[in-house]
Amino acid sequence: MAEQLGELTRTHTCGALRPDDVGAEVVLLGWVHRVRDLGGLLFVDVRDRAGITQIVFDRDDEALMAKGKRLRSEFVVGATGRVRRRSAETENSKLATGEVEVVVRQLTLLNEARTPPFPIADDTPVSEDVRLKYRYLDLRRPRLQANIGLRHRVTAVIRQYFDANGFWEIETPILTKSTPEGARDYLVPSRVHPGEFFALPQSPQLFKQILMIAGVDRYVQICRCFRDEDLRADRQPEFTQVDVEMSFARPETIFGVIEPLVREVFAVVGREIDTPFQRMPYSDAIATYGSDKPDLRCGMPIQDLRELFRESKFRVFREIVDSGGTSRGFVVKNAAGYSRSELDGIVDQAKQLGAAGLIWARRAEDGAITSSVMKALGEEEIRRMLDAASAEKGELLLAAAGEPDATSRMLGQLRLALARRKGLLNPDEYAFAWVVDFPLLEWDHEARRYNSVHHPFTSPHDADFDLLEREPGQVRAKAYDLVLNGNEIGGGSIRIHDATVQRQIFSLLNISPEEAKLRFGFFLEALEYGTPPHGGIALGLDRMIAIMAGETSIREVIAFPKTAAAVDLMCDAPSPVDSKQLKELHLLLKK
Repeated sequence: MAEQLGELTRTHTCGALRPDDVGAEVVLLGWVHRVRDLGGLLFVDVRDRAGITQIVFDRDDEALMAKGKRLRSEFVVGATGRVRRRSAETENSKLATGEVEVVVRQLTLLNEARTPPFPIADDTPVSEDVRLKYRYLDLRRPRLQANIGLRHRVTAVIRQYFDANGFWEIETPILTKSTPEGARDYLVPSRVHPGEFFALPQSPQLFKQILMIAGVDRYVQICRCFRDEDLRADRQPEFTQVDVEMSFARPETIFGVIEPLVREVFAVVGREIDTPFQRMPYSDAIATYGSDKPDLRCGMPIQDLRELFRESKFRVFREIVDSGGTSRGFVVKNAAGYSRSELDGIVDQAKQLGAAGLIWARRAEDGAITSSVMKALGEEEIRRMLDAASAEKGELLLAAAGEPDATSRMLGQLRLALARRKGLLNPDEYAFAWVVDFPLLEWDHEARRYNSVHHPFTSPHDADFDLLEREPGQVRAKAYDLVLNGNEIGGGSIRIHDATVQRQIFSLLNISPEEAKLRFGFFLEALEYGTPPHGGIALGLDRMIAIMAGETSIREVIAFPKTAAAVDLMCDAPSPVDSKQLKELHLLLKK
């Protein structure tokens, strides 16, 4: 039977004791981390979130020694004793407390534990499903303890920063109106209003804009958001974002607030971030890196090679360029070691990524030139191609032709695949950039209508308002994404603050006046009561902390995540509910 805590009070955490504490009488409370029973000597490591301390049982106290020998991994204990210095040969340099130990005078067994389904003391690989089912045990392991501690420190810095810069943290509703912004809403049936539903917010978008109408001026919230998306490997149905909105803001106003914040956040892990961040138009990001969230760490920009092929002997590329297509390529450094079979593998990989074909040309360390199209072009034209791409000795040029955006996107994927293979994506390097001037709208060929690239409340670019009527697909948005190492960690825009323009955008999106009134009537009315120009951003807290922690999955920095299939394995949710609950909610399930 477990003993009671009684008057036992912790004096130190298990990570606190140092040589200065030698001789002190202390009380430690925590979990048994490891037991080393050497017969006449018994050593036990006791752990809490602050660290580990070794406690020692005196062989002369037989009753205490017998009680100590009952201890097993994850038992909960209280240990009272005196701190002593460990001998030089027994010090443990891997522990902050490794120079001292506690000689136990009294042991309180607060609770026993079943044998865990996986080791807590060692970070041995365990299947994710097992870890998520026993998340309360997984959270005891050092790696997750460090991640969750980092998350706490980051959110504390974020709150302090925004408070110092005049922002108010305001909570927006969790039960709100369904106004789909792309993903599906999670719907909540109303018991007191039969047949009607609340929705969980995909973001606080409309509420934070209304707060600007209300004169709040500067708003921030670390908020939970919910999206009922199709299954994706590293997405969560509920996630956390740092939501920001400012009145009288231009894009540079937002950048000027967020860049110093990022500097302070990354200082938590001892990293110095250089500002200002690079600004890159969306069109340049796609053309140069094949992505609207480019990873800039590896270099290897995609280059325009059209002029090389306008008069080329290589008929396939020449005809594509003549018909309005493009030819683009990039240079791989230190590529002298690629064998012919490896080069053929790269060509096959490009085809799997959607390329009609890929050609390569290489300048060897001795200056010799080889190419997959040597017979078709001849050495002189290959040399001109390498010179135009600034490919030096030991470097490889890869080139493709086709529709401009599709060609760049394919080359962008191939570029990253080769960068990973060659170890060019340094995890200790942080390459930030703002991607700006996104298209406002994109054409949905199947539905034969425009969709918003970001969301329908994004303002058109000042210079493009006149294009809304005649060429809406050419209108740029006052939208911006913050990208880091190939990840979008934030997205925002300057908002529409004129009700007439907002109605015009709804019309372009094929949202009828009746539907707009039904879904957004309260917001359209609010816009007519003196709305200031305003804008903001939402930073993905989960993704940012995962990058800082060196994790590839956001599940490793969320205390209680769902699986990729949106299931909570620990709670076994979602789960059926009984017929009485369904009846109270006026719901009938179809088989």
